[in-house]
Amino acid sequence: MIRVCLIEDDPIMGEALVQRLELEGFAVVWHCTGGDGMRALAAGTADLAVIDVNLPDLSGADLFARLLDERVRIPPSLFITGYGTIEDAVRLLKLGAADYLTKPLDPTALIAKLRALAGVHDGGRDRPGDEPLGISASMRHLAGELTRMARHAQTPLLIGGESGVGKEVVARYLHRLQCPDAPFVAVNCAALPETLIEAELFGHEKGAFTGADRRRAGVFEQAGSGILFLDEIGDMPLALQSRLLRVVQGRQLTRIGGSESVAVPARLVCATHQDLAALVREGRFREDLYYRVRVLEIRIPPLRERPEDILWLAERFVADYGRRVPQERRVLTSEDRERLLMHTWPGNVRELQHTLERACILGRGERLALDDARDAPAQTGLKAQAQASERAAIEAALAEQDFSMTATAARLGISRKTLWQKMKRYGVTRLR
Repeated sequence: MIRVCLIEDDPIMGEALVQRLELEGFAVVWHCTGGDGMRALAAGTADLAVIDVNLPDLSGADLFARLLDERVRIPPSLFITGYGTIEDAVRLLKLGAADYLTKPLDPTALIAKLRALAGVHDGGRDRPGDEPLGISASMRHLAGELTRMARHAQTPLLIGGESGVGKEVVARYLHRLQCPDAPFVAVNCAALPETLIEAELFGHEKGAFTGADRRRAGVFEQAGSGILFLDEIGDMPLALQSRLLRVVQGRQLTRIGGSESVAVPARLVCATHQDLAALVREGRFREDLYYRVRVLEIRIPPLRERPEDILWLAERFVADYGRRVPQERRVLTSEDRERLLMHTWPGNVRELQHTLERACILGRGERLALDDARDAPAQTGLKAQAQASERAAIEAALAEQDFSMTATAARLGISRKTLWQKMKRYGVTRLR
């Protein structure tokens, strides 16, 4: 059961909210003053918080700011505000508050927002192992779209978005909605050598080519009745696109060197950071395949278009590090939050994750090493932004692999020589 900390001084509204929330299946603890509510949140027993901005002893904004200064891990918080204090609510959003509602309060909207923050869908039932995609309106809307799409298990889906926005994360979210007990198989079309991609996709029979000493199922077969995720579909060789089209249309394939048809019930989910329509116009992507893989289509907005998710994601990444390395507990300070919000994150969620991993690894005590985080205002060129993201990824991987060149190169998918060259270019030194 989801635990809600309600901080509301109005006895009539407070009682009404408690009754409604409990009817909706929430466990509610109601506090009438900011001081009592702040102590309750500091205890860390609440999953969500609903806070009135106007309280008798201190404002909801002051309450939230004090908890941030004291480095308390605050649950997703929704504020209730009058029209005259919307500026305070907007300021709270910048500091990490999840959302706000204006008075007169719509209880239905409140319940919907709380369910979205808790990652609850389909009539309020929790999906085991499920986590929300974000707390921004755009990501909550996207999650709702995926809920509808999950009901059409055989229809191909195309996921678009810039590099690093989390296209595979969204595909796995759909998998949890649609078929959590079936396989999820992911393939990066850009990472496979052109000579191997056909065998990887469609499999082969024994003796089909030199080195094929046994029958091997391709990823279509491996996915079974689950989901096959083809990342960077725009990089698939043109010669293979016609065969992929036949498989998608007929839902059958023939292994290399074979003659028997094999059924492929898996749902095809493709992703790309490229403009496939432009590739079609340039003759680099088949038009018929383009229309076939984008029967359903969604676009993941870049992180700069959903700043509400920045601090939410940051808290999760820092918490994940704490679970992996419990002896090194790091906490985001208010200064850290301001610095993260000032950055435009050209590398999107991937850049944010790498930056925070590096800051956690190089931090001391509870403090993160964000002092040298590369803020967007100092980097105006696309090339400079890409280089900053690459350097952050290299430094994080080096620290993660205990500064082993071999292990770090393998982790990044590059050669030792390439890693050494990039370290020299960016001035990254081995600390050991």
